[in-house]
Amino acid sequence: MKTLFATTFTAILLAGCSGTGQDASNSAAANSATANSVDTASLPFEAGQPLGVTTDGKFTPMSDNVKVYGAVVSAESCSYDATRDLIMVINRGAAQKEAPNDGFVSLMNHDGSIHTTRWIGMNRNGLVLNQPFGSDVHDGKLYLADSDGDTADGAERVSVLRMFDIKTGAPAGEVKVPESQWFNDIAVAKDGTVYASQTGNTEGTTPQRIFKVTPDGKASIFIDGAPLSRPNGVAMDNDGNIVVLNMGNDEVLTFSPDGKLAKTEKAAQAGNDGLVILKDGTKYVSSVMNGGISRIRPNQPAELIATGIPSAASMCYDEGANQLVIPMNPNNSVAIVKL
Repeated sequence: MKTLFATTFTAILLAGCSGTGQDASNSAAANSATANSVDTASLPFEAGQPLGVTTDGKFTPMSDNVKVYGAVVSAESCSYDATRDLIMVINRGAAQKEAPNDGFVSLMNHDGSIHTTRWIGMNRNGLVLNQPFGSDVHDGKLYLADSDGDTADGAERVSVLRMFDIKTGAPAGEVKVPESQWFNDIAVAKDGTVYASQTGNTEGTTPQRIFKVTPDGKASIFIDGAPLSRPNGVAMDNDGNIVVLNMGNDEVLTFSPDGKLAKTEKAAQAGNDGLVILKDGTKYVSSVMNGGISRIRPNQPAELIATGIPSAASMCYDEGANQLVIPMNPNNSVAIVKL
């Protein structure tokens, strides 16, 4: 019997009646339109500044007694930035067919208020970030599962891993993987190897796979087909194993680095997306299809600790506040679950 624990659940709605979300979308489209009219790729990259006002060349930061809730547009994932003690929210922005190169990254405080609206993506100078999905942090870099193509001109979609300097936000390299059209989630091992899910479909037109991309940029298929069932969330456990969530069922699969299935666990719900693994081995799993958060303690059955979270996507653990941050992409919002 599953138990629903009285865990604090706060939804931070980031596109409310004030029109913040619509304004953000319009601004994003305008930025992309401007970027497409000039060659911005050759211009020097600029990181966005915390919210404030610049008058006569002097910047005045927003006072601490003001909280702003906004700046999230179709957020798919998030990652905790330990250097700043902030949450990096990964925004897909507008669809590629509508406004190419519209992805951006916001910096969010623990309470859901916004620290920096567009840390990566203040403008498109020196920046390509199209439709970012999964994210991870490793060795001073933010890794994002992005893609090129899928634009209105019919360009083929191709998976691209894009890296950004965690201190400056500046682009820090990319790896194209033409063998895949689209990576959903990613996890980076200690040695810099990236494991990426290609969710695929049940019709078989797009294979259901986990890819492996080594630090030198060589891509290969790590797991192909069963026991994968529309693989989505990916994370590294404390022993260096690769943990994969199936969206097609309730299974949580642990693979050893040599690709062997080491363990199969079950979440409290099926249709899962987000995966967080704590230092004590406890796993938290979000169901994008059923809206619940499962807690799986080592060698114990799953417990349902929160429910009714719409489109609970690729969540992250906010270590500074001991809470889960869960993007709800079509709602232009995130949810916060205190642990």
